[in-house]
Parts: sequence; C-alpha cells; structure tokens
Amino acid sequence: MGGQTCPRRPSLTQLIPTPLTRAALRWSLGHALPRTMLRRAAKQGDLHGRMFVATQSGDRAALEPVLDQLRAHAPFYRGRFASVTADHATVRAVLSSPDAGARRLPTDGGSTFARLQVWAMQDAPLGPLTPPSLLVTEPPDHTRYRKLVSRVFTARAVERLRTRTEQIATELLDQIDPRRPVDLVEAYCSLLPVTVIAEILGVPARDREKVLRMGAAAAPSLDLGLSWTTFRHVESALREFDEWLGQHLEDLRRHPGDDLLSQLVGAQEDGVGLSDVELRSIAGLVLAAGFETTVNLLGNGIALLASNPEQRRLLTEREDLWPNAVEEVLRIDPPVLITGRMAMADTVVAGVPIRRGSVMVALLAGANRDPQVFAEPDTFDITRQNARDHLSFSAGRHFCLGAALARMEGEVGLRTLFERHPDPRVENGAVRRSTRILRGYERLPVTLSP
Repeated sequence: MGGQTCPRRPSLTQLIPTPLTRAALRWSLGHALPRTMLRRAAKQGDLHGRMFVATQSGDRAALEPVLDQLRAHAPFYRGRFASVTADHATVRAVLSSPDAGARRLPTDGGSTFARLQVWAMQDAPLGPLTPPSLLVTEPPDHTRYRKLVSRVFTARAVERLRTRTEQIATELLDQIDPRRPVDLVEAYCSLLPVTVIAEILGVPARDREKVLRMGAAAAPSLDLGLSWTTFRHVESALREFDEWLGQHLEDLRRHPGDDLLSQLVGAQEDGVGLSDVELRSIAGLVLAAGFETTVNLLGNGIALLASNPEQRRLLTEREDLWPNAVEEVLRIDPPVLITGRMAMADTVVAGVPIRRGSVMVALLAGANRDPQVFAEPDTFDITRQNARDHLSFSAGRHFCLGAALARMEGEVGLRTLFERHPDPRVENGAVRRSTRILRGYERLPVTLSP
C-alpha cells in the first residue's frame, strides 16, 4: 500500500536450478510434447501421427500400409503438424527446393515459449541437429563447410581406399569362426566402416572401440519422441564424444598427419578458417555419419541377400551386378528412413503453396517404393535398371557427402563376405534398431558356413 512496492515475481529461469532443468525443458519441448501430440493425432486418424507410431515399433510391416495411404494423397498429405510426402517426385522437390531449409526458423524472441527455447538450449551438447552441424546449416555457412570436407569424399579419392577396405574386410572375416553363429553387426558391419573412417580422420586404433560405442549411443539424437532415460543417455554420450573429440583435435594440432582432420585444423576457405566449435561440429558429424549409416547398409544387405538365394546366384554368375545390388539394397531398405525440411519463405513445392515456417516431412523409404517410378517396388531385384534412382542419400544441397564412400564400402563389404561364404544363414534373434530415423539391425546373428 501507500508507498510500498510489490516484490517482483521471479522469472521461471530464476526459480528452478540448472543444468538439469534445462535438460528437462529440452526434452519436454523436443520430445515429450511432440510425442504426446502425435500419438493423440494418430488416435484421431491423422496419417502423420500414425506414421510416427509405426516408426516407433521398428516394424516395416506396420509402416508399409501408412506409406501407401500417404502416397495416395500425393503430392502432400496435409497433416495437423506437417505436410508429409511419400511420393518420389515430391520428395525430390522438397529436398531440392532452395526455399526448404534443414534448420528451424529463428524465433522472434518475444514470447515466453521462445525465451524458454533459447534458455533451454544454452548448455545443450553439440550434436548432429544443433548448429553449426552440416545437417542444420544453410548457405553461405553450409557451402563453406562442405567445400572444406568434400574433396576427401570425391569418387576418385574414395576409389583409392578400395584396396585398404578390401584388406580390412578380409582381416575381419579371418577372425570369425564360420561354423558358429556370430552377431555380424558387432563383428563385421560395425568394425569395417569405423576402421575405414577412423583411418581417414586419423583416429588411433586404441580409440576406435570408444568411438564406435559413443556413436551408437548418440545415434538416437536424430529422433523425435525419446523417453527421458534415452534422452539423458544420448546427451551424456554426445558430451563424452565432444570431450574426446576436443582432445583428439588438440593432439592433431601438436602432431598433424595427412588425415582429413589434420587438414581441417589449418584449412581456410576464402581466407577464413574454422572456429573451434565449427571444427568439432564438422569433425563429429563426419566421424559418426561416416560409419553409422554404413553399418545399416551392410546389415540390411546381408539380411536381404541371405534370404534371397536366387539373387545370390545371380551375383556369382555376374560379378558386374555388385554395384547395382548395393543400389537395390539402398532402395528397398534404406539406412535413413525419414528427413524433414522447413519453408524458409512462402514458396511453392511440387505445385503446392507452402507457407513460411511450415514443416515438410519427406519419407525416403516411401519414395523408394513409389510404383510410379519402380516396377514391382516391393520386390528385391538386383538387376533393376533404375535402382540408382532411389533417394536414400537425399538430394539437393544436403545430398550425402559420404555417398561415394558408403557405396564403395557397401560393395566391398558385401562382396567380400558373400564370395567367401556364399550361403550364410540368418539365425533366430535378429533385432532391428529401435531408432526412428536410422534403420538397420542392432543384432544380426548369422552362421556363415552352415
């Protein structure tokens, strides 16, 4: 009353402790809330919500009918929260549109919700979906980062790695008893690409098991709708990975080699080098993406070829089909299931007006089985003439930087295994990964020579 002033109410960020509260808010906004909303939408018949629920199970059979229904709404299914497409032409148009960005639009900063988002992200770990990751940056920064890395992954540079990759594959198979069941994800599919990318990036042999473990633990960071326990585990793995990476880069500064990371430490584009955060972000993404998706490609390919003996026989008769066989594996069981974009401005995609800020979900797995493009799309056919028309490596400016490397490793890894053990048997106990975005096997028990 008279002359007295009421005490100012403390803000939300002053009332609650950090950093655990920031993590809880990141999880709530990025996972718990979207999960609840999409599940509710699914119960009400929304196909986007039903797709979200189907991908949670990891069961491709549960997803296929939803993909067919989404494709029937081509070019876009207008869901409650996003425009979704499983149509090949529309997916390509989304990925190639100059107005469709891989990052979120900056918030206006005025609303309480926007301020909470900014506050929650202040101590978020570096990850594949946090700037300045290549996955979520746009030109001009994206162009600068990509130029610095791309020369190592050209088709010519990758082909020089073929002999070494064949040697690694042979050495790994030498260590496996072909008469006993073995988890090929652990003993082969993981170790082949992680060894190759580790050598490219100058990672010492003593650290490769650690990198493999941290990469696998951080893989769900691409997903939406994580549980609180998984979210905390993922953020812990990302922090551990970033800490290790910082130490590794410091070692390379003191003792540079001829590897990619040593080159990036001192690299410049138009006279501008990479900041420490940019360097760690790019290095972390290239390292993790350099093996995680290829693990899926190898596992998916082994499972497909093991269950299709007529296709295996074709490969023994026509060795020239191996590159196309890899493309067909990528088409029918892609290592990455889904990607997304946001309209950076009012635009038109595939003839449909899209408003600024709208989310577009592109189902790579759906586009790869579009019957308008691929005859008998559910049939695994290594002679398919247009198998390479799949969109498993995305398209446009975010086309996979390591596509040539993945193709070479897929061909070498599958060919070396099946030429040595032409009739492997997949045993009971194969388990798909629980991740929504990355699609592959967590365990794949196989007897190589039954």
